[in-house]
Amino acid sequence: MNTLTEQRTEGRTQLSWPVSVWIPAAHRFFNARSANISRTGVFLTMPVTAPVKTGNTIELNFPRTEQLAKEKGAYARIKSGKIVRIVRESILKDASIGIAIQFSS
Repeated sequence: MNTLTEQRTEGRTQLSWPVSVWIPAAHRFFNARSANISRTGVFLTMPVTAPVKTGNTIELNFPRTEQLAKEKGAYARIKSGKIVRIVRESILKDASIGIAIQFSS
């Protein structure tokens, strides 16, 4: 039996939000959706066809609403991060995978 050790250092907030993920190895964007987020990372669901690998660095594009874009001066929040975990439990259910991302400092 495998036992997972909690490695989170920040509390997570449940948030379902569309995210564009740039995967350098594929030279393209993939659509994803956040499930939860914290100051240090995010958990996303994305298509099983996305060529992700633990340890890879990816770029995340979080789109903003029109009002928030006016307040912040940009239409998206861009973050980069490292894939620290891949969850493949939903492959047969809905052809998706989950990926845990640790934001780069």
